[in-house]
Amino acid sequence: MTTGTPTPVHAVDPAPTHGCLRCGARIPLADALCAACNPAGLEQPAASQAHGTVFAGIALAVVAMLVGATIFVGGVGPFDGRLVSATPADGGIVLTLAVANAGRRDGQATCRVWDPAYLGNPPVETYVRTPSIAAGATLTFTQRVVDLGTDARTFAVDCSR
Repeated sequence: MTTGTPTPVHAVDPAPTHGCLRCGARIPLADALCAACNPAGLEQPAASQAHGTVFAGIALAVVAMLVGATIFVGGVGPFDGRLVSATPADGGIVLTLAVANAGRRDGQATCRVWDPAYLGNPPVETYVRTPSIAAGATLTFTQRVVDLGTDARTFAVDCSR
């Protein structure tokens, strides 16, 4: 009877694999489809083909979003705003603005109101959102703001959508 130490058996490391794109069977990393899903042995798609397809899809989505945005907001504005009056009230200023919508569709404008005499940084300014303005119409409205201080003075106005 011989007593010796058994020699260890080392497991063979299998080659790295991944799933077939169609059926999920384990295949080598260099292949995209297994033999059952590609019986004719057609050439596997190149990485540049896959990346090109993804890039084309992203580009198409961006173009579709731009077209959609143009359809939904096209024809609104441009807006022309002017200050009618600025009156101190309740720790702020009540602004009366007249805003004209020169576009073909109804819409709202965002108006930047600032003190052009103040050249410091940051500027003395505030933003005011208008109510809906009909196409081709001018709307005069009032808004109380506190960011411009409490002194009545001349303010500049610039409106956009």
